[in-house]
Amino acid sequence: MSTHDTDSPANDRPANEGLANGGLANGEPAPGARSFLILHGWQNHRPPGHWQHWLAGRLAELGQHVVYPQLPDPDDPDPEVWLAELARHLDALRGPERVVLAHSLSAVLWLHAVARGLPGAAAVDRVLLVAPPSASVLADLPEITGFTLEEGDFTVPASTRLVAGDDDPYCPEGAGAVYGDPLGVRTQVLAGAGHLGMDAGYGPWPSVLEWCLDGAAPITVRAS
Repeated sequence: MSTHDTDSPANDRPANEGLANGGLANGEPAPGARSFLILHGWQNHRPPGHWQHWLAGRLAELGQHVVYPQLPDPDDPDPEVWLAELARHLDALRGPERVVLAHSLSAVLWLHAVARGLPGAAAVDRVLLVAPPSASVLADLPEITGFTLEEGDFTVPASTRLVAGDDDPYCPEGAGAVYGDPLGVRTQVLAGAGHLGMDAGYGPWPSVLEWCLDGAAPITVRAS
């Protein structure tokens, strides 16, 4: 959720067109493959050094169906446009298990989708929300203030998991206090993990790959 997660304009094109379009670099997904939808945050142009880019590549190599789209106008996003894109990509998921991994602003986007009953959201089997920014931070950033989640009565599925750093500058109140406890979402706090982006050293993140393949696997800090 910072300019440090931004690639240069020359590299705004997908590093792997197949991944960006929901296909795979190595051809069609294997029979019985799971589907993974990977959603980026604000000011993120899917730079190769980001853990989501790394994860998309690893899952594709394993024969999984991967959708890793560039959401429109990542520097000045419109929440309604992003929700429409989310619905479109959810409709493209298939296979025996559908998994969503959303980082930063897209983690909040996912909560909007659940609150609104966005088509396709209820069909997702597992969700990992990573480092959602708090409402106080969103309110101070005009480009993304519109993503602020209004308090409401909605239920987050039990299969949802939240992971955040204990020192995330974009959620100074703590992800557990802001999202985990009020929404009843299982929350894991990682020491010294910051916003879980490139600034915090989160390129390859093996434990997230393990969680993708086995929902019972623990998520741990990236090895230094």
